[in-house]
Amino acid sequence: MQELSIKQILSQEIKAFFKLKKSDRLWHIPVLASLCIGIPLLIGLAFDNVKSGLLASLSGLVILYIPTANSIVSRMATMLICSFGFMVSYAIGLIFSFNPFVSTIVFGIFSTMVYWINLYFKTKPPASFFFIMIASLASGMPHDLSSIPQKIGLIAMGTMLACTLALIYSFLVKRKNHKKDAAIISDLLVKSKYADLVEAMIVGSFMFTSMLIGHVLKFQNPYWIPISCLAVMQGVNLYHIWQRVIHRILGTFLGLGLCWLFLSIIHTPFSICITIIALQFIIEILIVRHYALAVIFITPMTILLAEAANPLIQNPDLLIATRFLDISIGSLIGAIGGWFVHNEKIRFYTTMKIRKAKLVVMGK
Repeated sequence: MQELSIKQILSQEIKAFFKLKKSDRLWHIPVLASLCIGIPLLIGLAFDNVKSGLLASLSGLVILYIPTANSIVSRMATMLICSFGFMVSYAIGLIFSFNPFVSTIVFGIFSTMVYWINLYFKTKPPASFFFIMIASLASGMPHDLSSIPQKIGLIAMGTMLACTLALIYSFLVKRKNHKKDAAIISDLLVKSKYADLVEAMIVGSFMFTSMLIGHVLKFQNPYWIPISCLAVMQGVNLYHIWQRVIHRILGTFLGLGLCWLFLSIIHTPFSICITIIALQFIIEILIVRHYALAVIFITPMTILLAEAANPLIQNPDLLIATRFLDISIGSLIGAIGGWFVHNEKIRFYTTMKIRKAKLVVMGK
C-alpha cells in the first residue's frame, strides 16, 4: 500500500512537471520587459560600451513590478518607488564592497529589511527578489569609489527608461477592471507583524550565510549562491520549496547546456544582445506557466547579462562548471532555509522571544 502511494506521488509529480499552467497574463508584459532590457543593450552597443549597456539593462527589470490592474497614478507611483529601491539596493552593495565580510554583514541586514518591507506591504511576485539580487551583484563587484556615481547613474537611466515605457504602455493599454487602491490590502491581517519579522530575519540570515560561504570558498562571483538560495526560499510552502529545488537544479543543468551552446555559437556583442532580448521574452512567457522550463532559459540569460563583460565568458567549459556548482550550492541552502521559514515551531518560539524582549524594553 505504501509502495502504491509512492508510485502515485511520483506519477503526479511527473505529470505536473510536463504540464503547463494556465495564465491570464497579457502578452504585453513580455514585450515590455524585452524592450526595457534590450534598448539599453542596443544603445550601449551603438556607443561601443556594452558593459554600461548591460548595467542599465539590469535595472530595466524594474518593469516586472508594474501593477497591470491598478490606475495609472498608482501604477506609476509603484514604478517610481521600485526604481528608487533598485538604486538604493545597488548603492548599498557597491559602497560596502570594500571588504567581503563587512559587505556580507551589510547584505544580510539589508536583505532582512527589504524582505520585511515587502511582506509588510504584501508586495506581489517578484516581491523582494530583484532588490536583493541587485544588492548581491553589486556587493560582489570590485570596490572603486570613484566609479560608484557613474554606476548608480546607469542604474537610474535604466529605471527611467522602464518608467517611461510603463507610462506609454499605461496610456496605450487601458484595462477595464481597475482595482480600487483601497482594495489592495484585502489580506493584511493574514500574518502578525511578529511572524513577518521572524520570516524576514530567517531569510536575511540565510542570505548572509550563503554569501559568506561564497567568500569563504573563494568563488570568483559569490553572488550566484544567495541569488539561487533566495529563488528557492520564495516557495509558498515546504512542498513547493523542494519542488523548486528539483526544478531549479534540473532546469539549471539543461539551461547551462543551452548556455554552452550559445557561447559556442555567438561571439559578437550584437549577437549576445539579441540573444539576451529573445531569452527575456521567452522567460516572461514561461515563468507563470512552468518554473522548471523557465529556468532553462533564465540560466543562460542571467549568465549572459551578468558575465558578458567577464573574460571568463571566453572559456565556456570553465564558466558552465563554475555556475552549476554555485547554483546547486545556493539551491540546497535555500531548501534548508525554506524549511526554517515554514517550520511553525521555530516561528512560534521566535515570535514569543521577540514579544518578551519588547516587554522588557518597554519596562513591563
